[in-house]
Amino acid sequence: MNKTEVILASASPRRQELLKYIFDEFKIIPSDADETVGDEIPVDFRPELIASRKAVSVAADYPNSLVIGCDTAVIVDNIMLGKPADKADAVHMLKLLSGRKHKVITGCCLCLEGKEKKFSVITEVEFYPLCDSEIEKYIATDDWRDKAGAYGIQGAANLFVRGISGDYNNVVGLPCAELNRQIKEFLGE
Repeated sequence: MNKTEVILASASPRRQELLKYIFDEFKIIPSDADETVGDEIPVDFRPELIASRKAVSVAADYPNSLVIGCDTAVIVDNIMLGKPADKADAVHMLKLLSGRKHKVITGCCLCLEGKEKKFSVITEVEFYPLCDSEIEKYIATDDWRDKAGAYGIQGAANLFVRGISGDYNNVVGLPCAELNRQIKEFLGE
């Protein structure tokens, strides 16, 4: 890829680790964009909208850099589960996901020189039925903090997963394979 400066508009250590598969060097400039979305926006489109807000807000100060914004959501029963507010919220989310399939959608946005490209990747995840003791043991690890849907598939919650259909890295928070292809197309490579 060309030598355009790359900026990840995210503080997520998981996204930073995954982006290293695509770029050897990049800057981290977390966005302070508003992540609230009204009910008039369908849940499947919210991650892409939020990703766009993040990328555009950072790109305003770095118009000549390739800015990558992302947002990951867990969706069950047409309800978007964001990051849990507290332990009780995390328990509630895990009980909603127990024994069921849900979607993980990561919306991505690329910005460079006033141009913008948006896309989303969807992965289906199925959880085994979870008993209260499994949920409590997981909650005690604090691995649920700062994670959409109150779980990180790459951590202790992998024991909950019966199966996935789609990109594993998308569930972690960055769909590397699709992102790599979209970046090459966006940069005309």
